[in-house]
Amino acid sequence: MLPEWERLRVQRAEAEFASVAKDARVAFALWAVAGLFGGHRFYLGDTAQSAAMLFTLGGLGVWTLADVFFVRRRVRLVNARRRATIMARHGIVEPAV
Repeated sequence: MLPEWERLRVQRAEAEFASVAKDARVAFALWAVAGLFGGHRFYLGDTAQSAAMLFTLGGLGVWTLADVFFVRRRVRLVNARRRATIMARHGIVEPAV
């Protein structure tokens, strides 16, 4: 059982993460609507790749089609990095998976 101050620190970190976490459903919706223009990549913070997709129309559609298989994994990776950064900022060390 965690002391009260530690529990509040963990809750604060979890709330901060929840406010910046990305949703795979939103990423897929953006892929479906604006995939040729890299909308899903802009959402996930991949600015350089997004700009490349924007100016090449998704690599003439090739990148866009390939991304449907990688969107969910990319969302998990982005969220894992954001969570690790936030937890480290709050001084919380999570066990390795």
